[in-house]
Formats: sequence, structure tokens, C-alpha cells
Amino acid sequence: MSEARRRLLMRTDWGIVYQNARDGLRMKVSAGANVGERLMAIGDRHYGHIRAEAVDWLERVEMDLGRIDDLPATFSGGMQQRLQIARNLVTKPRLVFMDEPTSGLDVSVQARLLDLIRGLVGSLGIACVVVTHDLGVVRLLSHRLMVMKGGDVVEHGLTDQVLDDPQHPYTQLLVSSILPV
Repeated sequence: MSEARRRLLMRTDWGIVYQNARDGLRMKVSAGANVGERLMAIGDRHYGHIRAEAVDWLERVEMDLGRIDDLPATFSGGMQQRLQIARNLVTKPRLVFMDEPTSGLDVSVQARLLDLIRGLVGSLGIACVVVTHDLGVVRLLSHRLMVMKGGDVVEHGLTDQVLDDPQHPYTQLLVSSILPV
């Protein structure tokens, strides 16, 4: 695929939510501008519309609208991750890649973020590829699962089937490593 085609897809049909939210945000522009830039990248030039969409998306990811003009560097890790999600979903991509979207967040923030992701992905009808080592995240977010070891797929199938009855020794090891609640 050409570089120009890849850049177009990155602005329109794909979104990427990085493990470290700082890698997916512009830290020297406001929260609203982070969301609005994606709209401008696909041709929206009406400031009122861009601002309204930014407000709408900050509300959707449960951010305080009073922080719309604040820089992401002033936000907590969970807020930065929610802002990164808003930035990526504002253009309603068909596919979103998420790399360890809850790593580094405390358990209560993780739970709220996972509920948010599940709700947004479901309501927008988008496909989402989540890379994670956290099997709780896998069970909550995914319908299908691929287990990889050393870059090779060792098992795949419906998430509940794979996690409830793992066939490959590596998958069995992963599942058995989860501490019982």
C-alpha cells in the first residue's frame, strides 16, 4: 500500500489507541483541538461544527467539559486515554486498533474505561482489534480471540470457548495463571 493511501486510511477508516496515551495525543494543543484535528484532517473547516463535535465526544468519553481548552499533559492517565479514544472515534472509523488500552491504570479507572470502550464500539458498530495480556480485558471486550506465542497464532476461536476450554498448552498456562477471585 502506498504511503499516501495509508495516511488516508489513518485519517478516515482506521484509528489507533496506543498503550501510552501520550503517543496518540498532541500534548501541546488543547483537548478540544486534539479531537478537532481529526475532523480537520478529513476536510471539516467549520469551527462551530468542529467545536460542537469536540464537546460531544468529550461528553461521550465522560470528560469534564470545563477542561476542553486544557492541555493533555495536565490530565491523569485515565483522562488522557479517554481523550485519545475520543480523538480516534470522532471520525467514526471502521476499524480501531488498541494496544493495551488499560495498562498503567488503577482497577476502578480500568473498569470504567472498559465499559466506555465496549459501549462506544457497540453503538458505533466498529470493528476493534485489541492487543492485551489481560485476559479479563479479553473476556469483557472481545467476541473472538487469537492467542499468540513467539509471533505465531497457537489457538483461536470464540473468546468464551478458548478461555473456558483451552486446547493449546500455552493457552492453558495463560488461563491457569489467572488468580481465582
